[in-house]
Amino acid sequence: MAADAELNLSFIEKKLGTVGRISYYAGLVGLYSLIPLIKNDLGWLHRFGFDEEQIHAIETFGDFSSSLHGIIGLVLGLLLVFRTNSSYSRWWEARKLWGKLVNISRNMAIKFRELTNFTKQELRELADLLVAFPEALRDHLREDDDFSMFPELEQIDPPPRHIPAYIADLIYRRVISWKRTGMIDGDELRIIDSETRELMEICGACERIRRTRLSPSYRTFVRHCITLYLATLPWGLVEDFNYWTVPLTVIMAYFMIGIEVIAHSVEEPFGLDEDDLDLDGLCITIRSTVNEILDRFGKQEQA
Repeated sequence: MAADAELNLSFIEKKLGTVGRISYYAGLVGLYSLIPLIKNDLGWLHRFGFDEEQIHAIETFGDFSSSLHGIIGLVLGLLLVFRTNSSYSRWWEARKLWGKLVNISRNMAIKFRELTNFTKQELRELADLLVAFPEALRDHLREDDDFSMFPELEQIDPPPRHIPAYIADLIYRRVISWKRTGMIDGDELRIIDSETRELMEICGACERIRRTRLSPSYRTFVRHCITLYLATLPWGLVEDFNYWTVPLTVIMAYFMIGIEVIAHSVEEPFGLDEDDLDLDGLCITIRSTVNEILDRFGKQEQA
């Protein structure tokens, strides 16, 4: 979602997927590499009145040493390593946060079940709150807040702008009310609070990842370096590799462009691209396990 919007991709490019886009761009660079290859064999210009000296001048124009690109490639490789590591660290941190949310949801469900004397219906209401938080957080990170989970939000004037915080507040209100009514004591409150307070900490950490991306100037600089390198690469290869210039350029373009495209894709891990986290699957996991814990072992409602 966010990645596609920023890249401003065309409809065809979106349909290609990440690997398809990389191949598409590499193919365009391969077509461009035909220019120095054609320039290197201009004997047919004799038909248009060009002499040998003029043809030789055209054929040698723009030729570079391939060793020069080896040096430039080394520098560019260091930039791409940093770019890739920075993007992947964001993706992996997001995955750990959501893995932590899965464990916290399960632990809260077990503690609510064991430390209270609720009926199955009351545990069902708690389960709805626990599974609503990750789903609200998922939609919040995708900037697609869904009020259908809590229709009463629409009656609040103004409605809450941060639905995950509202749900966490509802959970906290219930926990505090249990303490005030004597349903749980202070020690049990601390046991429950150890997980409950983590909800907003996870939310805040995900928001930091979502809203603090790599410096735009650095991203632009890396892309300019890749463009310059690939624009001059076939001119440096053509003298040494002749017709092999095209496949070699395509291979180099595939890896160079691929690193940047993938790094950009995983940099924002909460969207709907194929490289993003499967937040829908994680929410389903939380829903199924929480429901199983609270439904299977909840005390039967008394007649």
